[in-house]
Amino acid sequence: MNRKRVVILGATGSIGESALKVARDIPERMEIVGLAAKSNAQKLAAAANELRPEAVCLVDETQIDVLRRTLDYAPRIFPGESGLLEIACLTNADMVLVAIVGTGGLRPALAAIKAGKDLAVASKEILVMAGEIVMREARQNGVHILPVDSEHNAIFQCIESGRGLCAPKDRGAEAAPTFQSSDVRRIILTASGGPFRQTPQTAFDSITPEQALKHPTWNMGPKITIDSATLFNKGLEMIEAHWLFGVEMKRVEVVIHPQSIVHSMVEFTDGSTLAQLSYSDMCFPIQYAVTWPDRVANSLPPLDFSKLSKLEFSIPRYDDFPALNLARRAGETGGTLPAVMNAANEIAVAAFLDRKVRFPEIWQIVEDVMDQHPPVAHADLDAILGADQWARAQAQGCVESANG
Repeated sequence: MNRKRVVILGATGSIGESALKVARDIPERMEIVGLAAKSNAQKLAAAANELRPEAVCLVDETQIDVLRRTLDYAPRIFPGESGLLEIACLTNADMVLVAIVGTGGLRPALAAIKAGKDLAVASKEILVMAGEIVMREARQNGVHILPVDSEHNAIFQCIESGRGLCAPKDRGAEAAPTFQSSDVRRIILTASGGPFRQTPQTAFDSITPEQALKHPTWNMGPKITIDSATLFNKGLEMIEAHWLFGVEMKRVEVVIHPQSIVHSMVEFTDGSTLAQLSYSDMCFPIQYAVTWPDRVANSLPPLDFSKLSKLEFSIPRYDDFPALNLARRAGETGGTLPAVMNAANEIAVAAFLDRKVRFPEIWQIVEDVMDQHPPVAHADLDAILGADQWARAQAQGCVESANG
């Protein structure tokens, strides 16, 4: 029996909490050997006291003393941003689950890959900003990049089922799942549509942060929840799918599915379409990423089809929700433009939550910053991070102008 030893980066966030649930549910298949958090020392200590990993990391060094006082045993403690890199390369780990919101997970993810660790990816920014670099490093180091997003995990399962794929037997094999597949006609990402799926465009100016934070099906952090309301979340997922599965952006599409039961679909060249269905619980994709290629029994509820009244699908309102077209443009252009789009969006979302800009201005700020940026093709990591910083400054300028 293959027991996976896992380091969780972002252990105190919503994905991290779900990963801890999975570890409790299948202890014979998943052992937590490292936990990392940004600043919540007490929550990190509580998880560590329960699961007893050999190492913990707290990025906020001002809280290290709080962490030490709250721990009831003596794990190795890695402080600061450098600590993230160290715990991502933990000798005893087989896999690193990256669940850090924003750009902070990129360097630890690359460090883990170079250390020969499989990567379970829940942070969209890693592949949106540096998909070309990440997938190349994974192939060169013979490690697997396994998707944790419910949509990409669903696509992974559908492609595996459709092509009869299995895990490579030796660690030197090409990293899965880099599918350069001519068998796939379309990847179809499902989107709930967010809280404003049926809201007329004329009402967008009056949308408040409180309204935007009420997601109809998922319980997520504020940044991702706002991205779901604007559909930027789905736009980022389009770029992520492009890199994960080796398909052109034109073969990645989005449909609105408000029930969030079908997590995504793959249409094959013979006209057959496979879909993955389950209740909206991140424990499902996290477990499959950890136990892949095996399926393991758990305590999660199976679908009760007698209680599913209907499954609806519709085309997105592209004109009213410009994020999808902006993301397609960024993904097709490539280079540094996806990083610019992502960074501008982060600044615009934060400004909306601070009531400094209106809801539609999120899209406008992102488009304005993208229009100002001359993309650099096949950029290295320094160029990508430089574009990220440039875009943040430009977007902040747009926010200040909006308040001028």
